Amino acid sequence: MGESATAYVGVLLMDVELPWARSLKEKRSAILLVTEKLKSRFPVSIARLDGLDSHSWERIGVSAISNDRVWLEKVLSEIRNFVAGSSVTLSKSHLDIEVWDAWQPDYYPDTRL
Repeated sequence: MGESATAYVGVLLMDVELPWARSLKEKRSAILLVTEKLKSRFPVSIARLDGLDSHSWERIGVSAISNDRVWLEKVLSEIRNFVAGSSVTLSKSHLDIEVWDAWQPDYYPDTRL
């Protein structure tokens, strides 16, 4: 095993609007449809983060990890485009990718793997 193991952790935050939704049940149904499609098409984790009690908007977080930054950026951009083309309106999004070197001594000072 090599001395370093670089991992890229990507997080995509999206605020989506559903101005046509008349109830929380209607909004949750639309959000569930979008998130289930994302999970079936992309290797990501998804969380509903904010706006859960509002019937007109919601914040969704998507995360993924990879050893390939270009691939990670591509996948998260495809997800943003997929959501923008779905039944919800993408009002705002933010993509952030962090670089981790998990095998540096600072991460595990008292253990040897």
